[in-house]
Amino acid sequence: MWMYLGLLAALFLGLHNLCKKHAVRNNEVYGVLLGTITAGFLVLLPIFIGSLWAPKTMQNLQLMVNPIPAKVHGYILIKSMIMASSWVLAYQALKHLPITIVTPIRSAGPFFTFLGAILIYQERPNAFQWIGFFLIILSVFLYSQIGKKEGIIFKSNKWIYAIIAATFLGASSGLYDKFLIQSLTLNPPTLQFWFCFYTMLLVGLIVLIKYKNTSSSNLSFNWRWSIPAVGVLLQFADYFYFKALQDPEALIMLLSAIKRSQLLIAVLLGGVLFKEKNKRKKLVPLSGVLLGVFLILYS
Repeated sequence: MWMYLGLLAALFLGLHNLCKKHAVRNNEVYGVLLGTITAGFLVLLPIFIGSLWAPKTMQNLQLMVNPIPAKVHGYILIKSMIMASSWVLAYQALKHLPITIVTPIRSAGPFFTFLGAILIYQERPNAFQWIGFFLIILSVFLYSQIGKKEGIIFKSNKWIYAIIAATFLGASSGLYDKFLIQSLTLNPPTLQFWFCFYTMLLVGLIVLIKYKNTSSSNLSFNWRWSIPAVGVLLQFADYFYFKALQDPEALIMLLSAIKRSQLLIAVLLGGVLFKEKNKRKKLVPLSGVLLGVFLILYS
C-alpha cells in the first residue's frame, strides 16, 4: 500500500511543479514562496482547530493534530530550516531555468537519499536497484548536455548550483522525515501543520528582511491563481507521502525514487504548456529516469 501512496504523492507533486513554474515566471520569488506556504497553512488550520474542539471526530477521520512536547517542536523546526533553505534556492533556480532542466536535476534527489538510507538506516539495495539509481544519475548528465543547447552552461550557471544544493537539502529532509515519522511516531497531520507553521514564520522573516532592504521599484510581485494552488497541492502530496512512511515496511530509498515518476507530468505536460525547447530530445534521458524508477520498483 505504501507504494501506491507514493504514486499518489508523485501525481500531486507533478501538478505542484507545473503550478510552481507558472507562479514564479517573471515574478518576485520570495513573495510567491510566502504565498504558497501561507495557502498551505490555511488549508491545515481548520484541521488544527478541529483537533482542539472535536478530537474524537478528527481521530476517526485520521486528521488529528496531536499535542507534542517542546523537544519534538525543536525537531520539526530543524526540518523547517532545511526545507526553507531548499525552497528558496529551488524557487530562484526555477525562475531562471526551464522546468525541463530543473525537474530532471531534482530527480537526482533519490541518489542522495539512496546513500543516506544505506549509511543511516542500513537499507540494503540489490543489483537492480543499484542499476536503477545510476541510470537516474546518467540521465541527469544527459539533460545537462541538452541544456547547453538552450544556452545553459552547467559549469558557469549559478542557478544550476542553486538547484543542486536545493536537491541535496531536499534529500536530507527526506531522510529526516523517516526519523520524524517512524522514530518519533508523528502522524502526518501533526507533522504537516507544525512544519508548515514554522516554515511560514522563517520564510516570512526572510521576505521581511528582503523587502526592507529592497526599493519598491525593484519588486515586481504579481498575484496569480497558481500561487495558492502550489501550497494546496503540496499539502496533498505531503499527506500521502507521510502516510506511506508510516508503514514500518516502507523503504525511504524506494519511496524517494517512486516520487520521481512526477517527471512524466513535469517534462511532457510542462514542456507543452511553457513551450520549452528540445522536448523530443529530452524524452531520451526522461526514459532513462523512468527505467531507473521501474528497476527500483520491480526489483
